[in-house]
Amino acid sequence: MFKSLSEIKRLRKKFHLNQKELADLAHVSQSLIAKIEAGKVEPTFSKAMQIFTALETCREKEEIKASSLMHRKVVFVDYNNSFKDIIAKMKKHGISQMPVLRRENVCGLITESKLLQEMMDHPTSISEKKAEEIMDDAPPIITPKAGIHTVLELLREYPIVLVAEKGDVKGIISKADLLGKIE
Repeated sequence: MFKSLSEIKRLRKKFHLNQKELADLAHVSQSLIAKIEAGKVEPTFSKAMQIFTALETCREKEEIKASSLMHRKVVFVDYNNSFKDIIAKMKKHGISQMPVLRRENVCGLITESKLLQEMMDHPTSISEKKAEEIMDDAPPIITPKAGIHTVLELLREYPIVLVAEKGDVKGIISKADLLGKIE
């Protein structure tokens, strides 16, 4: 959310709005916007919130969406695949993490880090391990309409984010995918 009244004019211009357009979106008068921007009046808390809510709505509309960030080909591993099968699939596709499926539902996540940890912890029995014994918790799942800010926040905590619509996984966003989109 935005922090101070002095941001109103800058944000209004950033979103290519004139004072009347912002006033209409915020359900306030154009003269109130003009007076706030000129520093002649401090609005009530409720009026300020209406203005900032309107600006937030504009930011969300302008924001890059998950659908344009995602990689559409998602490689899954089945929960009962063996350690060797997992490694082979990762090598074949040149990936470092895969969501785990159980009966068409995402139930976990296998990462290179987790595989290496398992190799260190259980060097003699690793070849008998199945995905369900190695996997971490499932990654977060968002809609294709989720904005880049949501994606960034989730990627702080998780190695990947899945993008799904009505329960059907449509894509995946990794940190590498996101960094690859930066020009």
